Amino acid sequence: MLLMRVGAAGAERPAVRVDEERYVDVSDVVEDFDGRFFADGGVERLRDVVHRRTEDGEVKEVAGQRIGAPIARPHQILCIGLNYTDHAAETGQAVPDEPILFNKAPNTLVGPDDDVLIPRRSTKTDWEVELGVVVGRRASYLQDEDAAREAIAGYVLVNDVSEREFQIERGGQWVKGKSAPTFNPCGPWLATPDEIDDVHNLPMWLDVNGERRQDGSTATMLFRPAFLIHYISQFVTLEPGDLINTGTPPGVGMGHDPPVYLRDGDVMELGIDGLGRQRQQVRATP
Repeated sequence: MLLMRVGAAGAERPAVRVDEERYVDVSDVVEDFDGRFFADGGVERLRDVVHRRTEDGEVKEVAGQRIGAPIARPHQILCIGLNYTDHAAETGQAVPDEPILFNKAPNTLVGPDDDVLIPRRSTKTDWEVELGVVVGRRASYLQDEDAAREAIAGYVLVNDVSEREFQIERGGQWVKGKSAPTFNPCGPWLATPDEIDDVHNLPMWLDVNGERRQDGSTATMLFRPAFLIHYISQFVTLEPGDLINTGTPPGVGMGHDPPVYLRDGDVMELGIDGLGRQRQQVRATP
């Protein structure tokens, strides 16, 4: 299934996408796509409801609707740094022996087409198209990657927006460069694992003002989703609905020579096969 949340910011309704133009509203069945929904097997409970309503023609048009992030505010957003071999090379850093793990404030989460705000005093705001993994059950000290795979609720497209000066030059604490408001556009939908044929071979791309900046694939990912879930569970208890951003391919602004960063008025467009596309207008924070 493809889970969506439709409506004004802060008042999104849970829905399921049935094709490119239509969705089924399930807000009378499900309160939200949050931790409780995933922990209680909500995805399986919805399948019959969505099938029946689609057959009965109880569908709505996507056109003209605001699409929110497909998950409610997660307990935590965790991120993996330098997880693509070619991205590590463009930044001049060694490929890590173990995943580089850091956190991002949960309130960075916004819809796929919402504005992205450049923080005050920022000169190095950057883009990062990424595969996001949503946790489906509580995970602590998982035994192996098979157990980790079973803990995955689905996959999402995310833009891990980053402020490089804050991240690298202001004390070495990455969270400062990752946690400004609007710094995690997510969606337009969450694809359950059965919707994705091969999560290890998904083309991904990002344009700025119509110019292709990133053009990669999850095939060059160093640490794959199941490995990451298993690995993280040895250090952090993952909760249902948590989001993990798994890293970005080459082409970020910091990696260009000279570096190129976002400015007020820029437009970012990005996508991953099977997970849709996003479009964000970049604005300066008032």
